[in-house]
Amino acid sequence: MTDHERHPMTPPPRSNRDNLRDKASEFFREKEKRSAAVFEQMKTERVISDAKTAKLRALRLAKEAADREAALSADGAAEKKTPGAGG
Repeated sequence: MTDHERHPMTPPPRSNRDNLRDKASEFFREKEKRSAAVFEQMKTERVISDAKTAKLRALRLAKEAADREAALSADGAAEKKTPGAGG
């Protein structure tokens, strides 16, 4: 007679198969947690990278606009210094 048959209020003994299934389930739960943490870190790094890219783009566009203004001013100043052909 098994222990469970003698004491019906005790839970039946767990089989080796149940233990292995629980161990595998725990392994996969931990793996999912790690994967979620990695994906969250990747998302954060992508946001930071996008912000840096936007900042650098804005700086580049501002510099290009300033260079255009300087080139137009230099061309305008050069035209004023050069006497006209008909003059």
